[in-house]
Amino acid sequence: MSTSLDDTAFDVLFRDARSQNKWLDKPVSEETLKELYDLMKWAPTSANCFPIRIVFAHSQAEKDRLSTMVMDGNIEKVRSAGAVAIMGYDTKFFDHLPELFPHDETARSWFADAPDVAEATAFRNSTLQGAYLMMAARSLGLDCGPLSGFDPAAVEAAYFPGGQITANFLCGLGYGDPEGLFGRSPRPDFDKFCSIL
Repeated sequence: MSTSLDDTAFDVLFRDARSQNKWLDKPVSEETLKELYDLMKWAPTSANCFPIRIVFAHSQAEKDRLSTMVMDGNIEKVRSAGAVAIMGYDTKFFDHLPELFPHDETARSWFADAPDVAEATAFRNSTLQGAYLMMAARSLGLDCGPLSGFDPAAVEAAYFPGGQITANFLCGLGYGDPEGLFGRSPRPDFDKFCSIL
């Protein structure tokens, strides 16, 4: 059952939400990080595959370490965020399907026997889960600053050793400083990129 949200919620989640480039010196608690995960986990993935794996760089030491693995323009964004979610995906997510999708005992084989399908499923669904995490963060009053400019091999070696988890993207979390915002970029109207058949 779904119910419609009001305009205030739409503003918080979409219309007024911005990608943050600068952060206020205000901490994000570990409890808040756990709370946003506990919201995100309920959103759907294909066959409940749940491929995302997240490391939260929360301490200043970890944010400083992570900042050495990003492009120059992202160093301060990482260092000054309240936390940075390092989003990865488990390439063997299907090993958890007997637990996560128990009503079909064949589910693991759908992916274990089809590596290309498994890779596409893991990437697609972990990206979707990263977006869910951002929506959960915004709903809890946090701002988000997603980042793609980083060294995946260095991040994987540091935070996902063993070669099973692939880095997807980073997302700064915290309380954004309005001074770091650019002018709002335009968004296209429906008819430009959409059609109804």
